[in-house]
Amino acid sequence: MATPSEKGQTGTRHFLGGVVEGFYGRPWTMEQRTELFKREQKLGLNTYLYAPKDDYKHRMYWRELYSAEEADQLMALISAAKKHNVEFVYAISPGLDITFSNPKEVAALKRKLDQVRQFGCRSFSLLFDDIESEMCPADQQAFSSFAHAQVAVTNEIYRHLGEPETFLFCPTDYCAAFCTPDVPQSSYLHTVGDNLLPGIDILWTGPKVVSHKIPVESIDEVSSVLKRAPVIWDNIHANDYDPQRLFLGPYKDRSTELIPKLRGVLTNPNCEFHPNFVAIHSLATWCKASPDGGQRDVEMGDEEEDPCYSPQKALTLALTDWLQEFLLTDHPGGARRASSCLRKDPSEEEPMQTDMGDGPYAPGPGENPLYTAEPLTLDDLRLLSDLFYLPYEHGPKARSMLQELDWLKTHGGALSPDGVQVCEPALRVWTSFAAQCGAFQAVEWCSRAQRFDETCESVVQMFNRLSNAPNRNILYDLYNYICDIKSGVGMARAYVKTLGGRGRPSTQLMNDEPEPWSFRGGLSGEFQRMLPGHGSRDLFRHPPRTAVYCTRPYCPEDQVEVQRIYREMLQDVTPPPLISDSLSTGELSPSPVCALVLEDDLGVCGYALALTDAKPAAAKIQRAISDSVFEDFPSLVTAQVLPRVTDPTPVRRMIGQLLSSVRSTGSRGVFCELRHSDRRMVDFFTKLGTFKPVQTDCQHTVVMATSL
Repeated sequence: MATPSEKGQTGTRHFLGGVVEGFYGRPWTMEQRTELFKREQKLGLNTYLYAPKDDYKHRMYWRELYSAEEADQLMALISAAKKHNVEFVYAISPGLDITFSNPKEVAALKRKLDQVRQFGCRSFSLLFDDIESEMCPADQQAFSSFAHAQVAVTNEIYRHLGEPETFLFCPTDYCAAFCTPDVPQSSYLHTVGDNLLPGIDILWTGPKVVSHKIPVESIDEVSSVLKRAPVIWDNIHANDYDPQRLFLGPYKDRSTELIPKLRGVLTNPNCEFHPNFVAIHSLATWCKASPDGGQRDVEMGDEEEDPCYSPQKALTLALTDWLQEFLLTDHPGGARRASSCLRKDPSEEEPMQTDMGDGPYAPGPGENPLYTAEPLTLDDLRLLSDLFYLPYEHGPKARSMLQELDWLKTHGGALSPDGVQVCEPALRVWTSFAAQCGAFQAVEWCSRAQRFDETCESVVQMFNRLSNAPNRNILYDLYNYICDIKSGVGMARAYVKTLGGRGRPSTQLMNDEPEPWSFRGGLSGEFQRMLPGHGSRDLFRHPPRTAVYCTRPYCPEDQVEVQRIYREMLQDVTPPPLISDSLSTGELSPSPVCALVLEDDLGVCGYALALTDAKPAAAKIQRAISDSVFEDFPSLVTAQVLPRVTDPTPVRRMIGQLLSSVRSTGSRGVFCELRHSDRRMVDFFTKLGTFKPVQTDCQHTVVMATSL
């Protein structure tokens, strides 16, 4: 990679570009780290900082020496780094419990680092991040401040190790957000800058722990205080703070004008090793950029703000190379072959393999064809990256999906009753009828719904092709994430189809006991939803509002809306007719004060109607119901709500009010008739708890009843 000269204190020392393994969680394996060194060498990166937070001898038990087995592993790792021209920087993090003023503690630190130096390591780092800033009483007597204590020990260790060329110090206030009151006035940073020996470099994450952008001015500011150019510990791709997020977007929002102002940049990426291909690859492309107008390894163009670096072109380069990794099959023993070359020469067959002599299986007439996996494409990886982009933004395709879903939900009421009835999977059926009715907005809704459905299908196909990719190690790191997004997209897809009348309303959309895959977040999600700021930091800035519902008495003018809801929800229903049908269509009028409607901000979205004496109505339509039912439950109720009502609470309240009104007339009990096909309302009345099934002779209906 390019090694730009640095200004000020850095002299002509080489630019540190590479990876820091500094996240919380399961550390990478020795094999993965060795693969990382190979990748860094290929991409032109030169540094690896060993700092896994959950390696207990790095942080929690920093005083303990490595065992013989651990020593062998570290020596092999340091040797592998040297072999691939990668500088191995060993970091130790004693800040959790070190007593700075105790000579024995400093001696233990020297003893530990001397051991690592014997392994062949020549570059080191002391980390004091993510610790309490209060000193113990002994240190308070020995040092005037926490910063003085850290600096004193760091300088002593640096001299003890012979003042190595690369020695990194991570301060406790490692970003601008931690500085009191700010960077220029931080007494902590001024103490570090004034007293830390000039050969020691300082790690810095930028304005925040996870910095959206790192402005050039902010680096000038902190460099002035620290009296040296910092090394950026970049958390832009770190995901250890949220187990549901993965970041596959490019390195961005860091101008290449930063390069001559920095000692280096180390990315602290995703906890999962294999998905870090894009983060590392795009950082390498950024490091190769030349802000002084010199020769560039990769021509980026000037269509974006930075004329030397285009994040989108860097992303394409990374995904193109990553696609080749997906197509490799990992074999035991380390052999890696392209999937198209997996068939072995007969001479390579294992001794125990038996030749059955029948040749490959070929299905016969009428049998299932052999499954053939479609190959993964570059477009699949572009979509994957868009869905798991960066901490502060979704990729273009993900943003588009959120915007479309928000629009479709908001404008779902644009479909006319008749237009809904003829909605079919084919877009031409949607739009042709709506156009005949002059419903321009309905045409637009249907068109956009179709495009949204196609995008959702592309996510499903991407999932299928990823699942069949030959490189299983990459897949296993991605699998939980792509399963989650496939499920979420599937629920959104089903909801849009329901809004457009292309699918039956899901019982999961109005259910107190949904399947666990239909909601997200666990206990952590429950806590977050209870807090007043929930949703205020969503990357999609227009999250759907919580709906406000109103229950009011039914009036004659509501009959048209009740009929519309009835037709929409039961458009595919076949006989036999029910007593409740006559109530919903207006052939029968509900009993006085026994009818309610539910409204939201779009209008009437549900209704609940009752007949206090249902026996005459049953006789009128020749509906055969046992006299014993009418004796115990003389009244009838019916209810329907539109799919956009996903909260069962207002519907329960509406039914409760209606039952109170029926009870006030002197009725002993009520029953409801439901078709088996109306799974949503069957499920609702079942979960309501008060209604119980009643045995009848009709095979196509469910009768449920409750005493009053």
